[in-house]
Amino acid sequence: MELIKSLDRFLEKIEGRLIVVLLSVMIILSFGQMVSRNIFHQSLVWGDTLLRQLVLWTGFLGASLAVHKNKHISIDVFSNFMSPALKGKVLIFTHFITAVISGFLAWAAWSFMQFERESESTLFLDIPVWIFQFILPYSFLIIAFRFLLKSVDSKKSESTQINP
Repeated sequence: MELIKSLDRFLEKIEGRLIVVLLSVMIILSFGQMVSRNIFHQSLVWGDTLLRQLVLWTGFLGASLAVHKNKHISIDVFSNFMSPALKGKVLIFTHFITAVISGFLAWAAWSFMQFERESESTLFLDIPVWIFQFILPYSFLIIAFRFLLKSVDSKKSESTQINP
């Protein structure tokens, strides 16, 4: 289990650094596009398309990091009215179900990416579309992995609280 957690921490570091790089590229590229348009009255034809793809990557990597840091969106209206024991069981259940749903989304995203790969469509500069879409199955798979890990961790902590 410790190996899995260390893998999760390693992925978190890589994702965090990648987000910094992507944001830096986005800032430089968008500023360059603005200057190029206003001063030279031309811009990179593919610049806006690349920016949209970088926003997609940043958003999905951010979602994965949010799950790791437990900063994801959650609706907990009913948990305020539950006993601590029931709250723990509901948390385990919701983490597990969220992992399963994220796993299905990873599978669907993988199928979508493979369809784009087979169609051999390109986005710009003859770069295949599927390369930019790789973030979809990756992120959903990591999100599923992290929610499953949270479900197992919650189950372990609940059992140690019941049987010290």
